[in-house]
Amino acid sequence: MQEILPNPGPLQAAPLKAPPLKAPWRIGVDIGGTFTDLVLVDAAGAVRTAKSPSVPADPAAGVMQAVALAAAQLGLDRAELLSQCELFIHGSTIATNTMLEGRGAKLGLLATEGFRDTLEIRRGLRDDPFDHRAPWPEVLVPRSRRSTVAERIDRDGAVERPLAPAALDAAIEELRGKGCAAVAICLLNSFLNDTHEQACEARIRALWPEVWISRSTAVAPVIGEYARSATTAADAYVGPLVVPYLQALDAELRASGLPGRLSLVQSNGGILSVAQVAARPISLVLSGPAAGVGALKYLRRAIGSGDLICIEIGGTSCDVTLMQDGTVAMTDGLSVAGQHLSVPSVEIHTVGAGGGTIAHCDAGGMLQVGPRGAGARPGPACYGLGGEAATVTDAQLVLGRLRSGRYAGGLIDLDPDLARAAVDRLARPLGIDTIAAAAGIVRLMEQKVRHAVEQVSIERGYDPRRFTVVAGGGAGAMHAAAVARALGCRGVYVPRLAGLFCAFGMCHADMRHDFQRTWLRDLDRVSAAEVDAAFAGLEAQGRALLDADGLPPERIRLQRAFGLRYQGQQWALPVETGAAFAAAGLRAGFEAAHERLYGHVQPDGRIEIVDLRLAATGLMPKPEMPAAEPDDAAPQPAEIREVYVAEAGGLQSVPVFDGAALRCGQRLAGPALIEETSTTLVLGAGDRLEVDPFGNYAIRFPEVPSA
Repeated sequence: MQEILPNPGPLQAAPLKAPPLKAPWRIGVDIGGTFTDLVLVDAAGAVRTAKSPSVPADPAAGVMQAVALAAAQLGLDRAELLSQCELFIHGSTIATNTMLEGRGAKLGLLATEGFRDTLEIRRGLRDDPFDHRAPWPEVLVPRSRRSTVAERIDRDGAVERPLAPAALDAAIEELRGKGCAAVAICLLNSFLNDTHEQACEARIRALWPEVWISRSTAVAPVIGEYARSATTAADAYVGPLVVPYLQALDAELRASGLPGRLSLVQSNGGILSVAQVAARPISLVLSGPAAGVGALKYLRRAIGSGDLICIEIGGTSCDVTLMQDGTVAMTDGLSVAGQHLSVPSVEIHTVGAGGGTIAHCDAGGMLQVGPRGAGARPGPACYGLGGEAATVTDAQLVLGRLRSGRYAGGLIDLDPDLARAAVDRLARPLGIDTIAAAAGIVRLMEQKVRHAVEQVSIERGYDPRRFTVVAGGGAGAMHAAAVARALGCRGVYVPRLAGLFCAFGMCHADMRHDFQRTWLRDLDRVSAAEVDAAFAGLEAQGRALLDADGLPPERIRLQRAFGLRYQGQQWALPVETGAAFAAAGLRAGFEAAHERLYGHVQPDGRIEIVDLRLAATGLMPKPEMPAAEPDDAAPQPAEIREVYVAEAGGLQSVPVFDGAALRCGQRLAGPALIEETSTTLVLGAGDRLEVDPFGNYAIRFPEVPSA
């Protein structure tokens, strides 16, 4: 993500003199559109950070460049930095961008005879049922590269029609003749019996060893032909590009001194090795944003609450994640580039609202913000790189909330004259002055963020007044207080490392593997013995993978869950359970979730088990959170600046504080600005801020409605 960095200097050290690093340490690297973020956490919990320009044409070069920069600023060479690193975690949007940009592998699909068009038929449903004119997104596999084979598995998993070897060979030859670089295999009802799929894979490897193969029962062994087909096709589409990049980066890091393996953040927020990713590369489709879960789990100890809503705002988008009682909601249904994927993932709601979001005047003469963005280049008008459209960043600069001048060690130079000119061009046709236009841009941006928070909270049965908002991303702290105040949230928590939120989260992530098995049963007619036997295979797989990762038994956690639905429903709700099966407890959990989401239950309704789900987690040691002694000295502003205050509806003289000079226990009241290396905090009139023992910022509001 593109970020706005409010102070010069690519490396944020601890205030005053930083203590020497204590080995071993962990390193998290997150590649964004403009910057590659690096966070190092040592054995004592001390944090060092660095930012370097991203290299979109060669992401691995951006990673190595960030490592070299961090090493130089720490007085080490690259080999010294890497040789004492116990865990190197990488998060990347390469899988997502491959799909969004449509530059994946030339793909072929092998399907059951008569089911060639599953990908195109979809589910017969539109994302917006009221929009009948929007064209469907292009399928990943055109019809000319979809081949079929004579075979059939029936609804009970029995072989109704044996696999025809001659038809299989002909289908393979057809796809090979069309120059496919990857093949997705998805046969009807294979989630019940995958012998035919395995036979197809073995034959393709024998006849065509160089091609990439993705098999549905290895990628998404779930009920639902379209979901399996779409997910398997996406896996084969991104695999030939993603896996070689990761393998090359892993080799380069090891050659440069890294003693262990490169680890990746997957969509479920957990980490795994490159070899494990190679078996299912589609698991990286939310790799970057999902890393924020590690940061939330770590910070909840400092916040003192497990009810959190994270709003991470970068240059192009805002990612919203809800945590309840310390648990972040998971989903197995994603939509990426119009493709519906069944991938266990952190539930993240994303809207096009960021620092680079473009404001415009629509045909009706109304001010609008988004959905288009300025990107990293040309970027906002104030960057001076050729952009002329007014963006949210330009508006914040006009309002005095961002300081003009050089940022990120001189990588960006914000020009207030260019920002004012861009906003003024927008203001004239609206018949308002430049300040009013800039304030309107920010207000509309915050309204979009507020609606995004409402979608993950109110629309899913959660009262936002019970939650604390955590601000992440380079722009999150500029908008979080206004959004949280409007929603009546308890307050806002801003980590000093907000602008490197995901990279920080990577350093605190656990290993995790998710498994799913279709198991159609009546909840009230199964025994505990049957359930234990059904879960046994999944649990054995989970333990084997975590054993291979070197996790001792005491750090392995196995969490069972069921996908449940009322008879006749299409979609299942996930309900977690303990190791001991109890139908009554599962019914109560399902009905509570159903009531929260839909507002009703069916008393004594028949509940069906659709699938079994297992989360196998390897708990990684967490560094302690070093606390500081309180400082009673009154904080002194670094300057007084003319800043727009929303509550007053105009410019006022506002104190601006240097975040590096603020100490534990110090308090201040809004309106005020705090400039940190990776973000800027905007306090409204009456907001109260305190620096907590861990150096982060807790904001409370004058009046908060009781929940």
